[in-house]
Amino acid sequence: MGIAAAERVGEGRAQVFWRVVREAILLATLFLVYSAGRQIAARHTGSAFDHAHEVLSLQNWLHLPNEAAVQHWALQFPHLIKGANLYYASVHAPLTAAVLLWLSIWRPKAYSHVRWTMVSLTGLALIGHIAFPLAPPRMMPGFVDTGLLFGQSVYGPDHTGGAVNQFAAMPSLHVGWAALIALSMILITRSRWRWLWLLHPIVTFGVVVVTANHYWLDGIVALVLLAVSLPLLLRPGLHADRPRTRNSVPPRRVLK
Repeated sequence: MGIAAAERVGEGRAQVFWRVVREAILLATLFLVYSAGRQIAARHTGSAFDHAHEVLSLQNWLHLPNEAAVQHWALQFPHLIKGANLYYASVHAPLTAAVLLWLSIWRPKAYSHVRWTMVSLTGLALIGHIAFPLAPPRMMPGFVDTGLLFGQSVYGPDHTGGAVNQFAAMPSLHVGWAALIALSMILITRSRWRWLWLLHPIVTFGVVVVTANHYWLDGIVALVLLAVSLPLLLRPGLHADRPRTRNSVPPRRVLK
């Protein structure tokens, strides 16, 4: 490799590094704003349990499956519940961050589409958390807090304190982010295995229900908000930095 080529490679790596740093700072700032908004919402929890009864009544009117019955069936398989608790606590944020990091490095143009779609989805969700505080199923009679049951709770037994607003159940960002990540990877990548990404939102939806962290409607509303935000993802340029073919040669190899 010549000196000029080495310099180009070094400059490219530096650009990638600073782009990742910049995006990390941006996303961290947005997360802090979102967290502050959730704390504001936590001050208005007086109607959270009334809203929970309303959601359960609406779901019954819509003939959606009874979450308590689904959970009680799942509780017959403790290892299944422990796995669901672990998935809920350990997959949501790390996998989302890993995909965003990968996109920011290898698909920077597509990444901007995903980033702003996520910002839109999260902003709309925050409005829902503030306008409609909602007690999750695990706080309601007939449900089991599986996190506490097996000592895997990410919230703890105190529903009123702590740094996390536990009444921000509507909508479910676990479901919304999982669906966005899956859709993005299916649209942006070319692998024949990319359709397996659909398992992530499907499993996530099942997990939030059997662990009694969300109602069906929490996930459904999140998917509706994602649909509202999709124009940001699907705007022109989503595939601008995707290789034309699986065996395409990187530009720097051609210029070498």
